[in-house]
Amino acid sequence: MSTSSATSNKTMFSRLHDAVNTGDAELISKTIDEVVAPDVLFHAPVPMGATGAQALKQVWAVLLRAFPDLHVAVEDVIAEGDKVVFRNTVTRTHQGEYRDLPPTGRSVRYSEIFIFRFAGGRIAEIWGIVDVFSQMRQLGVIPGGSS
Repeated sequence: MSTSSATSNKTMFSRLHDAVNTGDAELISKTIDEVVAPDVLFHAPVPMGATGAQALKQVWAVLLRAFPDLHVAVEDVIAEGDKVVFRNTVTRTHQGEYRDLPPTGRSVRYSEIFIFRFAGGRIAEIWGIVDVFSQMRQLGVIPGGSS
């Protein structure tokens, strides 16, 4: 795969990232329609009954209801061949129900790493590792304080 393909994939990733950081659910959904294949495959737990791009839209709807100030800071991006790998730091404040937990008002900061595989100019597969343990500890679900 050419360098121009890797650059194009990185640009598509940036479009999705930029939309996510607006906090605008409608814009995020529209951008998902534009950059994600309808039948995208997830290799990470998606806690919804939906699949493909619809599941991704539902994930973002749930996150924005619970954490309307959610912000994803990209720390590293590596694009090679048909894949883009990115490491993020996510910050957000728990202002709505999340995983059956009523709002706590606590701020949460955690890391995540995702790999997107592109096909036909769109995101076709997603692998993700999210520090859920840190999230739950900071929200007070798991003992250990709010660090």
